[in-house]
Amino acid sequence: MRYLFVHQNFPGQYRHIAAHYASQNGNQVVALGEKANLLRQPRIPGVHLFGYEAPEPEKGDPFDAPVLKAIHRGKRVAAAASHLKRKGFFPDVIFTHIGWGEALFLKDLFPKARILLYCEFFYRARGSDMAFDPEFPPSAEKVLRLRVMNAPVLMSLDASDWGMAPTRWQHKQFSPSHAARMSVIHDGIDTDLVKPGSGPEGELITYVARNLEPYRGFHIFMRAIPEIQKRRPNARIAIIGGDEVSYSPRLPEGQTYRERFLREIDGKADLSRVSFMGKLPYAAYLDVLRKSSVHVHMTYPFVLSWSLLEAMSAGCLVVGSRTPPVEEVIRDGENGLLVDFFSPQGIAARVDQALSMDSTLIRQRARAAVIENYDLKRVCLPKQLHLVGWLTASQEKLNRGQGGVRVQNVDALQPNA
Repeated sequence: MRYLFVHQNFPGQYRHIAAHYASQNGNQVVALGEKANLLRQPRIPGVHLFGYEAPEPEKGDPFDAPVLKAIHRGKRVAAAASHLKRKGFFPDVIFTHIGWGEALFLKDLFPKARILLYCEFFYRARGSDMAFDPEFPPSAEKVLRLRVMNAPVLMSLDASDWGMAPTRWQHKQFSPSHAARMSVIHDGIDTDLVKPGSGPEGELITYVARNLEPYRGFHIFMRAIPEIQKRRPNARIAIIGGDEVSYSPRLPEGQTYRERFLREIDGKADLSRVSFMGKLPYAAYLDVLRKSSVHVHMTYPFVLSWSLLEAMSAGCLVVGSRTPPVEEVIRDGENGLLVDFFSPQGIAARVDQALSMDSTLIRQRARAAVIENYDLKRVCLPKQLHLVGWLTASQEKLNRGQGGVRVQNVDALQPNA
């Protein structure tokens, strides 16, 4: 079989499934990604990498920029894919992300290939991340701009055969007509690797985000620190994450959310007991999780972070925000503790409670929940491979003129339905 993976930051969500196919004799596995990003990512043995140049920054009205940038990126990807086609590579299955425009023209180049989209998110003006946090209200234009941001997503859906959403809540953000052509399968957590260590070290409170920003509740957690320290004078706090902005409103040049909220709690907290560790190598990051006494995870109603599931798999006692992505995973008092996203006092109280209780059973249940529902090798990867097998089987039937496989045949692919 011939597999093509297209992701601007490859391997991204395809690290494990690409490695699986590349390890099998007889497969051809090719990946397309943005050249500059590929240089920063680890290579996967057996995967043949090809890069495309990122589109130039859009000029003019920023309102139009999401569509124009997606189209231009799609054209760059199409040019790179055309090169592969001229070299004789015709993929049977194409894996590509729904965002950024990479999927727009692949069906035109490879009409016989089955295109499986990674359906990460669909933007909505209500009931999701937009306008969730009154501290960072969207402008009227930004609300309207969501339609523009969704345009490349809808175009990609139209040019694909099936979709894969990582969680039920993310799946529900899509309209019913589009959600009916998707399976809910998570990327998977390697629970054999991400497992508990020797146990907590003292009163170590951990917080993790790719970048320290409001979307992941960094501002609320920072405001909780003075009260946490008042309640737990011996506690140490370790904060992992970078100073860039992934999702939240951009700050003026040279400013960071870390600096902004450090100024806010200046004089109210003992910062000698707070460590900002930046972005850590994966092994070092896991080592911190294994030593955690309480792990705080906050998020807007948005994409579920791998770090929450990794923390649970590592046996952490998680204090998480009572927001839909977290509530899908954590049952309050059973495998973690939930708290109001907007309550620094509530976070401090929950952390105090967590440090005062026997958390052995909750930690065990947290890891068990990840093993049961999100384990890479035993749950998620087999489901992904099953889905791909179904897609290729339906294409073979179409090629033989027998019609496609009925949609109902993939109902079993919906985990925990």
